[in-house]
Amino acid sequence: MQPETADRTPAAVTSRTEQRERAARNRKLTVYAMRAAVLAGFLGLWEIGARTGVIDPFNFSQPSRIWDQIQQWITHGTAQGPLGEQIGYTLYEALGGWVIGVIGGVLLGITLGRIRFLAEVFGPYIKVLNAIPRIVLAPVFLIWFGLGPASKVASAVVLVFFPVFFNAFQGAREVDRNLVANARILGAGDRKVTLQVVVPAATTWIFTSLHVSFGFALIGAIVGEYIGATKGLGLLVAAAQGTFNAAGVYAAMAILAVVALLTEGLLTFAEKRLFRWKPADTGDGR
Repeated sequence: MQPETADRTPAAVTSRTEQRERAARNRKLTVYAMRAAVLAGFLGLWEIGARTGVIDPFNFSQPSRIWDQIQQWITHGTAQGPLGEQIGYTLYEALGGWVIGVIGGVLLGITLGRIRFLAEVFGPYIKVLNAIPRIVLAPVFLIWFGLGPASKVASAVVLVFFPVFFNAFQGAREVDRNLVANARILGAGDRKVTLQVVVPAATTWIFTSLHVSFGFALIGAIVGEYIGATKGLGLLVAAAQGTFNAAGVYAAMAILAVVALLTEGLLTFAEKRLFRWKPADTGDGR
């Protein structure tokens, strides 16, 4: 008796592909539904707890008050100006610090990763600087650069630089030596090896750090604004705290979370476009 073999006709292959795609879509919808359910459950319990007195609404506020505060800011603006202006100001500072930190981290990380002598010379200094709690530098930058955006950009830069640097450095060190040797056999010099072999190989490492580093950039901008600023979401938090307005504090945090999620989505989209050659995750856990 002949053993059964898998059907490899084009129609069968197409059918199996459609089934896998349908299963992936269903799984994605299930994940989104569960995320929404978790958020709704958390907010619902929070609201019920505040209304019944289980949670002190003065200290912890409640979702309905937070939503009212956001609506008030949208329709009537904040004491510091329109809400969109505050969001734009914080994004400007965070993006500026992020771009500078990423460029500096990538360039220095790949340079030290490629040139071992420089890595041995500057390695101890970078480790010492990385050990400093960088948030405490925000007051120093405020003294140096004043209340304007420069001090917030500087705070964002120091938070972004190190994770990007270490990932770029490790990515440059982890390049397959056979690829480098083959490139040299074909006549590539140091510049071409770096640009055409090392940088592409380290790109995955670098993109991994970009997701985390933009969150750090937002933290740097917010902390700088909280300490001293004329505009921004961090100033909204400080002003709300100064008037014991818990709803205002949480409202600013919620707006910041939405901004961070939207930016993360844009980075993920760019990464998928750049790494279209990578096999897609089937989501089956294997």
